[in-house]
Amino acid sequence: MRKSIISILLFSALSFGEGNKTMEKRVLTLDGAKAVAAAAVAEARKNKAGGVIAVVDDGGNLMYLERLDGTFPAGATVAIGKAQTAATFQKPTRVFEDAIRNGRGAVLRIPGMTPVQGGVPIVVDGQVVGGVGVSGANTQQQDEEFAKAGAAAL
Repeated sequence: MRKSIISILLFSALSFGEGNKTMEKRVLTLDGAKAVAAAAVAEARKNKAGGVIAVVDDGGNLMYLERLDGTFPAGATVAIGKAQTAATFQKPTRVFEDAIRNGRGAVLRIPGMTPVQGGVPIVVDGQVVGGVGVSGANTQQQDEEFAKAGAAAL
């Protein structure tokens, strides 16, 4: 009896392992990207600030961009870079800026890196589904605050 129970448990464990070759993955939708941007825009307007808000999927592909009136044109390029960095490295861009400030200049040599505060990953149920980057607010701290407000919308 004992041997058959162990065999059944072992067989169950092996069967369970065989079926787990894929997993469910959260995906950011266009409506989700717009909601992230809307929350960041609302925070910017509340603080009487400008800015560009870029939202990307988990692969760093641009899904939505909004440039508030009066924001410098290059802000779009910077915001997209921040969003891509946050999404693909799955960390806030502040982490990389701090690393450089603390002597890790090698971070600057990583392709696809925009190590400037203001980008945060968008996380849903523990999974990174994208990133949001903000550039052109009054300060770098505001860039990050507005990005966090956007990411929190989901």
